[in-house]
Amino acid sequence: MSILIDKNTKVICQGFTGSQGTFHSEQSLAYGTQMVGGVTPGKGGSEHLGLPVFNTVR
Repeated sequence: MSILIDKNTKVICQGFTGSQGTFHSEQSLAYGTQMVGGVTPGKGGSEHLGLPVFNTVR
């Protein structure tokens, strides 16, 4: 099974506000990845790196 990703693919990050999630999201944004938000349980409704944070990926 192939995973097809191109410059228009939208990405979310799980563990977004943690140290590793923050580091890799910053790197992805600098590279030009279309980050649309992230997920961290208990922090939904806030913003991080200028993107929305959600509690779940439902």
